Amino acid sequence: MDEQLIAIVGAGVMGTGISTLVVGAGLPVVLVDVDQGVLERATTAIANGLRHAQLTGALPPGRTPGELRTTLSLSDVAAADVVIEAVTELPDQKAQVLSAVSALVRPATPLISNTSGIPIDEMAAWVKNPDDLIGTHFMNPAYLISMVEVIRGPQTADRTVESVLSLLTRIGRRAVVVHDAPGFVTSRLLHPMINDAAQVVRAGTATVEDVDTLMQGCLGHPTGPLRTADLIGIDNLVDALEALYARTGDERCRPSELLLEKVRRGELGRKSGRGFYNYSEAQS
Repeated sequence: MDEQLIAIVGAGVMGTGISTLVVGAGLPVVLVDVDQGVLERATTAIANGLRHAQLTGALPPGRTPGELRTTLSLSDVAAADVVIEAVTELPDQKAQVLSAVSALVRPATPLISNTSGIPIDEMAAWVKNPDDLIGTHFMNPAYLISMVEVIRGPQTADRTVESVLSLLTRIGRRAVVVHDAPGFVTSRLLHPMINDAAQVVRAGTATVEDVDTLMQGCLGHPTGPLRTADLIGIDNLVDALEALYARTGDERCRPSELLLEKVRRGELGRKSGRGFYNYSEAQS
């Protein structure tokens, strides 16, 4: 296990967080993206995340971080023992990446899609060996949140499940394995709730702060749904809601106008400095 090379495709918020977790656990990572600037920002974010995780005791003490290598070449995943796809929650993009990766890796290499809602069985049509494909839903920030949702598709092999559970144990994560369905468990429950919270704010029933305060104080939500939206990335949330709506027809999954307005204005949450809350002063 100590020699396992983990390839992570996509250096956005989730790919960066997962890379921080895996490197912090002592495993080598090759991080792939199509944009050199994105890779450079990810490298800085991973270094900062490692320091944060160490200060908060989220990583095992005394463990030497694994090597991080970044690359623009997808072919560098060919040598990996496990590949984690962490690109945007858009079916066309995921299909393109998963198809290319599955043609490059060795047979029986676990191919993990970090997805928030697209069914694994739908993705199985995009890969060469569907029995190697499995889903995970890491929460953001992945290096701080200890639970991971694991989604077994109808064609996922036992060996793939066992390999992924072993990896998650190695990097200090607890896993719950669920069956395949649009949104699985966490997104199917959380994303419509966030959408409802945005509807409440747009209707003028309560302010953003009051919604989050009530959900924290009365219902025990750790951060409140709208702070959670900022952490997820409002654009990512909209993509996930649209994927859910297309597959379920549930009106609660149709993105609210307030979420769409924020995406149009570039108010995407923490990563852009402003979402439902303003983070620019804290970052300056």
